[in-house]
Amino acid sequence: MAKAPKKTDTAVTGNVMFYSNPQPLSKDKHGKHGVKPVKKPFEFMQNQHFVPITAPEFGSAAASYPVIFAGEEKNPLAVMGIRSGENLFVTDGQFAQDFYMPAFARRYPFVLANDASNERFVVCIDEEADCVTNKKPDRKFFEGDEASAFTQEAFQFLQNFERDRQATETMITRFKELDLFEHRDMHFQGQNADGTPAERQKIADYFAITEEKLRGLPEKTLKELTDNGYLAVAHAHMISLGNWQRLVNMTLRRAAN
Repeated sequence: MAKAPKKTDTAVTGNVMFYSNPQPLSKDKHGKHGVKPVKKPFEFMQNQHFVPITAPEFGSAAASYPVIFAGEEKNPLAVMGIRSGENLFVTDGQFAQDFYMPAFARRYPFVLANDASNERFVVCIDEEADCVTNKKPDRKFFEGDEASAFTQEAFQFLQNFERDRQATETMITRFKELDLFEHRDMHFQGQNADGTPAERQKIADYFAITEEKLRGLPEKTLKELTDNGYLAVAHAHMISLGNWQRLVNMTLRRAAN
Protein backbone atom coordinates (compact mmCIF):
# COMPACT_ATOMS: atom_id res chain seq x y z
CA MET A 1 0.00 0.00 0.00
CA ALA A 2 1.40 3.39 -0.96
CA LYS A 3 1.29 6.11 1.65
CA ALA A 4 2.91 9.41 2.58
CA PRO A 5 4.86 8.98 5.82
CA LYS A 6 4.34 11.45 8.65
CA LYS A 7 7.98 11.28 9.64
CA THR A 8 11.04 11.74 7.47
CA ASP A 9 13.19 8.89 8.80
CA THR A 10 11.92 6.33 6.27
CA ALA A 11 14.74 4.66 4.36
CA VAL A 12 14.02 4.22 0.67
CA THR A 13 16.11 2.32 -1.82
CA GLY A 14 16.60 2.24 -5.58
CA ASN A 15 17.40 4.70 -8.36
CA VAL A 16 14.79 5.89 -10.84
CA MET A 17 15.27 7.51 -14.23
CA PHE A 18 14.57 11.29 -14.24
CA TYR A 19 14.77 11.68 -10.44
CA SER A 20 17.75 13.49 -8.90
CA ASN A 21 16.76 13.56 -5.22
CA PRO A 22 13.55 11.61 -4.45
CA GLN A 23 12.55 12.01 -0.80
CA PRO A 24 9.56 10.64 1.14
CA LEU A 25 6.72 13.14 1.07
CA SER A 26 5.78 14.18 4.61
CA LYS A 27 3.78 16.91 6.31
CA ASP A 28 6.70 17.69 8.64
CA LYS A 29 9.14 18.35 5.82
CA HIS A 30 6.93 19.41 2.95
CA GLY A 31 4.00 21.15 4.64
CA LYS A 32 4.70 24.37 2.72
CA HIS A 33 5.83 22.71 -0.51
CA GLY A 34 3.98 22.21 -3.75
CA VAL A 35 4.46 22.72 -7.46
CA LYS A 36 4.61 25.80 -9.67
CA PRO A 37 4.45 26.28 -13.46
CA VAL A 38 7.87 26.29 -15.14
CA LYS A 39 8.96 27.39 -18.62
CA LYS A 40 10.48 24.01 -19.50
CA PRO A 41 8.26 21.43 -17.77
CA PHE A 42 9.67 18.39 -19.58
CA GLU A 43 13.35 19.29 -19.60
CA PHE A 44 13.90 16.43 -17.16
CA MET A 45 13.30 13.86 -19.94
CA GLN A 46 14.99 15.51 -22.92
CA ASN A 47 18.21 13.48 -22.53
CA GLN A 48 16.51 10.06 -22.32
CA HIS A 49 15.83 8.33 -25.61
CA PHE A 50 14.24 5.24 -23.99
CA VAL A 51 11.31 5.54 -21.55
CA PRO A 52 9.66 2.58 -19.74
CA ILE A 53 6.06 1.86 -20.68
CA THR A 54 3.31 -0.43 -19.38
CA ALA A 55 1.05 -2.87 -21.21
CA PRO A 56 -2.15 -0.73 -21.08
CA GLU A 57 -0.27 2.07 -22.88
CA PHE A 58 0.81 0.07 -25.94
CA GLY A 59 -2.30 0.92 -27.96
CA SER A 60 -1.89 4.68 -27.47
CA ALA A 61 1.89 4.62 -27.85
CA ALA A 62 1.87 2.56 -31.06
CA ALA A 63 0.84 5.59 -33.13
CA SER A 64 3.77 7.68 -31.87
CA TYR A 65 7.02 5.67 -31.70
CA PRO A 66 8.42 2.13 -31.62
CA VAL A 67 7.69 0.12 -28.48
CA ILE A 68 10.28 -2.60 -27.96
CA PHE A 69 11.30 -5.22 -25.40
CA ALA A 70 14.84 -4.85 -24.10
CA GLY A 71 17.41 -6.82 -22.13
CA GLU A 72 17.22 -10.20 -20.48
CA GLU A 73 14.05 -9.19 -18.63
CA LYS A 74 12.40 -8.05 -21.90
CA ASN A 75 11.39 -4.74 -20.32
CA PRO A 76 9.02 -2.75 -22.57
CA LEU A 77 10.40 0.62 -23.66
CA ALA A 78 9.13 3.51 -25.72
CA VAL A 79 11.87 4.48 -28.17
CA MET A 80 11.93 8.27 -28.32
CA GLY A 81 15.24 8.78 -30.10
CA ILE A 82 17.91 6.89 -32.02
CA ARG A 83 20.90 8.69 -30.56
CA SER A 84 21.91 8.40 -26.93
CA GLY A 85 21.03 11.50 -24.92
CA GLU A 86 18.50 12.82 -27.45
CA ASN A 87 14.74 12.65 -26.99
CA LEU A 88 13.21 13.66 -30.31
CA PHE A 89 9.85 14.41 -28.74
CA VAL A 90 11.16 17.11 -26.37
CA THR A 91 12.29 20.48 -27.73
CA ASP A 92 13.41 23.28 -25.43
CA GLY A 93 11.76 21.56 -22.47
CA GLN A 94 8.39 21.13 -24.23
CA PHE A 95 6.90 17.75 -25.17
CA ALA A 96 5.44 17.49 -28.69
CA GLN A 97 1.70 17.63 -28.12
CA ASP A 98 0.75 15.43 -31.06
CA PHE A 99 2.36 12.36 -29.50
CA TYR A 100 1.65 10.12 -26.53
CA MET A 101 3.57 10.74 -23.31
CA PRO A 102 4.28 7.62 -21.19
CA ALA A 103 2.79 7.51 -17.71
CA PHE A 104 6.32 6.95 -16.38
CA ALA A 105 7.02 10.60 -17.28
CA ARG A 106 3.56 12.01 -16.49
CA ARG A 107 3.85 11.07 -12.82
CA TYR A 108 6.90 13.33 -12.29
CA PRO A 109 7.84 14.76 -9.74
CA PHE A 110 6.01 12.07 -7.75
CA VAL A 111 7.26 8.49 -7.56
CA LEU A 112 6.83 5.38 -5.45
CA ALA A 113 9.96 4.17 -3.70
CA ASN A 114 10.70 0.95 -1.90
CA ASP A 115 10.83 1.20 1.90
CA ALA A 116 12.82 -1.99 2.40
CA SER A 117 12.78 -1.95 6.22
CA ASN A 118 8.97 -1.79 6.38
CA GLU A 119 8.29 -3.85 3.22
CA ARG A 120 6.11 -1.24 1.57
CA PHE A 121 6.10 1.54 -0.99
CA VAL A 122 6.12 5.19 0.04
CA VAL A 123 5.26 8.27 -1.98
CA CYS A 124 8.24 10.46 -2.77
CA ILE A 125 8.87 13.70 -4.62
CA ASP A 126 11.97 14.83 -6.42
CA GLU A 127 13.06 17.73 -4.23
CA GLU A 128 15.33 19.01 -7.01
CA ALA A 129 12.58 19.16 -9.62
CA ASP A 130 12.29 22.66 -11.09
CA CYS A 131 8.56 22.65 -10.46
CA VAL A 132 8.83 21.86 -6.72
CA THR A 133 8.92 24.90 -4.44
CA ASN A 134 8.15 26.04 -0.90
CA LYS A 135 7.60 29.64 -1.96
CA LYS A 136 3.95 30.27 -2.80
CA PRO A 137 3.33 27.06 -4.78
CA ASP A 138 0.51 27.07 -7.30
CA ARG A 139 -0.69 23.68 -6.01
CA LYS A 140 0.23 22.60 -2.49
CA PHE A 141 1.11 19.08 -1.40
CA PHE A 142 -0.80 19.54 1.86
CA GLU A 143 -3.82 21.52 3.04
CA GLY A 144 -3.66 21.75 6.81
CA ASP A 145 -2.74 18.34 8.19
CA GLU A 146 -4.05 16.39 5.21
CA ALA A 147 -2.79 15.69 1.72
CA SER A 148 -4.29 18.16 -0.75
CA ALA A 149 -6.70 17.11 -3.48
CA PHE A 150 -3.80 17.54 -5.93
CA THR A 151 -1.63 15.15 -3.92
CA GLN A 152 -4.44 12.63 -3.47
CA GLU A 153 -4.93 12.60 -7.24
CA ALA A 154 -1.19 11.99 -7.64
CA PHE A 155 -1.39 9.13 -5.11
CA GLN A 156 -4.14 7.50 -7.17
CA PHE A 157 -2.10 7.90 -10.35
CA LEU A 158 0.91 6.25 -8.69
CA GLN A 159 -1.20 3.35 -7.44
CA ASN A 160 -2.68 2.83 -10.91
CA PHE A 161 0.79 2.97 -12.44
CA GLU A 162 2.12 0.39 -9.97
CA ARG A 163 -0.84 -1.88 -10.72
CA ASP A 164 -0.17 -1.58 -14.46
CA ARG A 165 3.55 -2.17 -13.95
CA GLN A 166 2.92 -5.40 -12.04
CA ALA A 167 0.38 -6.52 -14.65
CA THR A 168 2.99 -5.86 -17.33
CA GLU A 169 5.52 -8.07 -15.54
CA THR A 170 2.93 -10.87 -15.46
CA MET A 171 2.33 -10.42 -19.20
CA ILE A 172 6.06 -10.52 -20.00
CA THR A 173 6.43 -13.72 -17.99
CA ARG A 174 3.68 -15.32 -20.06
CA PHE A 175 5.26 -14.17 -23.32
CA LYS A 176 8.56 -15.72 -22.20
CA GLU A 177 6.84 -19.00 -21.35
CA LEU A 178 5.41 -19.09 -24.87
CA ASP A 179 8.79 -18.23 -26.42
CA LEU A 180 7.34 -15.33 -28.38
CA PHE A 181 10.42 -13.08 -28.41
CA GLU A 182 12.87 -12.86 -31.28
CA HIS A 183 16.11 -10.89 -31.32
CA ARG A 184 16.12 -7.88 -33.63
CA ASP A 185 18.40 -4.97 -34.40
CA MET A 186 17.88 -1.68 -36.16
CA HIS A 187 20.44 0.17 -38.26
CA PHE A 188 20.66 3.73 -39.48
CA GLN A 189 22.61 5.12 -42.41
CA GLY A 190 22.79 8.85 -42.85
CA GLN A 191 24.72 10.98 -45.31
CA ASN A 192 28.11 12.62 -45.22
CA ALA A 193 28.50 16.31 -45.88
CA ASP A 194 29.31 15.57 -49.53
CA GLY A 195 26.10 13.59 -49.99
CA THR A 196 27.70 10.16 -49.96
CA PRO A 197 26.25 7.46 -47.67
CA ALA A 198 27.68 7.55 -44.17
CA GLU A 199 28.81 4.49 -42.25
CA ARG A 200 25.93 2.20 -41.29
CA GLN A 201 25.35 2.28 -37.52
CA LYS A 202 23.36 0.04 -35.20
CA ILE A 203 20.88 2.16 -33.25
CA ALA A 204 18.96 -0.51 -31.35
CA ASP A 205 19.37 -4.08 -30.17
CA TYR A 206 16.07 -5.41 -28.91
CA PHE A 207 13.46 -8.17 -28.81
CA ALA A 208 10.21 -8.27 -30.77
CA ILE A 209 7.13 -10.44 -31.07
CA THR A 210 6.44 -11.62 -34.61
CA GLU A 211 3.31 -12.64 -36.47
CA GLU A 212 4.98 -15.96 -37.28
CA LYS A 213 5.42 -16.75 -33.59
CA LEU A 214 1.79 -15.93 -32.88
CA ARG A 215 0.52 -18.02 -35.79
CA GLY A 216 2.38 -21.00 -34.38
CA LEU A 217 0.41 -20.95 -31.12
CA PRO A 218 -2.44 -23.42 -30.46
CA GLU A 219 -5.97 -22.07 -30.81
CA LYS A 220 -6.54 -22.49 -27.08
CA THR A 221 -3.51 -20.34 -26.27
CA LEU A 222 -4.54 -17.66 -28.76
CA LYS A 223 -7.96 -17.51 -27.10
CA GLU A 224 -6.25 -17.12 -23.72
CA LEU A 225 -4.14 -14.24 -25.04
CA THR A 226 -7.21 -12.63 -26.57
CA ASP A 227 -9.26 -12.94 -23.41
CA ASN A 228 -6.61 -11.41 -21.13
CA GLY A 229 -5.75 -8.61 -23.58
CA TYR A 230 -2.22 -9.82 -24.29
CA LEU A 231 -2.85 -10.41 -28.00
CA ALA A 232 -3.95 -6.79 -28.45
CA VAL A 233 -0.75 -5.65 -26.75
CA ALA A 234 1.36 -7.86 -29.04
CA HIS A 235 -0.34 -6.49 -32.15
CA ALA A 236 0.07 -2.89 -30.95
CA HIS A 237 3.78 -3.60 -30.41
CA MET A 238 4.16 -4.98 -33.94
CA ILE A 239 2.33 -1.98 -35.43
CA SER A 240 4.55 0.40 -33.45
CA LEU A 241 7.69 -0.92 -35.15
CA GLY A 242 6.60 0.90 -38.29
CA ASN A 243 7.60 4.11 -36.51
CA TRP A 244 11.34 3.48 -36.82
CA GLN A 245 11.36 5.51 -40.05
CA ARG A 246 9.64 8.38 -38.25
CA LEU A 247 12.52 8.52 -35.77
CA VAL A 248 15.06 8.47 -38.59
CA ASN A 249 13.27 11.30 -40.39
CA MET A 250 12.98 13.34 -37.19
CA THR A 251 16.69 12.83 -36.50
CA LEU A 252 17.66 13.97 -39.99
CA ARG A 253 15.46 17.06 -39.75
CA ARG A 254 16.89 17.99 -36.38
CA ALA A 255 20.46 17.53 -37.62
CA ALA A 256 19.73 19.77 -40.62
CA ASN A 257 18.56 22.67 -38.43
